[in-house]
Amino acid sequence: VQLVESGGGLVQPGGSLRLSCEASGFTSDYYAMGLFRQALGKEREGFACIRSFDVTSYYADSVKVRISLFRNNAKNTVDLQMVSLKPEDTAIYCSAAHRGVKCVTPYDYWSQRTQLTVST
Repeated sequence: VQLVESGGGLVQPGGSLRLSCEASGFTSDYYAMGLFRQALGKEREGFACIRSFDVTSYYADSVKVRISLFRNNAKNTVDLQMVSLKPEDTAIYCSAAHRGVKCVTPYDYWSQRTQLTVST
């Protein structure tokens, strides 16, 4: 059982990001999925989440006009699209799955971390 995150890397300011969180060994639609990030010197921030069996999603104020989170059940993934990237979006990103409907702790599975750097 694992959660594998792909995407990230180096992106120019104003560019876009797509992160894909693929579940292996479990059905992602049964799980609420949260997205987290941690910038250097700052605490981890939960900035997005989508409920299980649902399209209802929640976003932090810092990103909510720039992102969308959606399920692809055919691929057993949850995908994040973020546009208009800023240098302050630079952080280590990861995702987590909670067995339940709501976006609440504890999370059962965590992905590996991936670096996003927004810079020229």
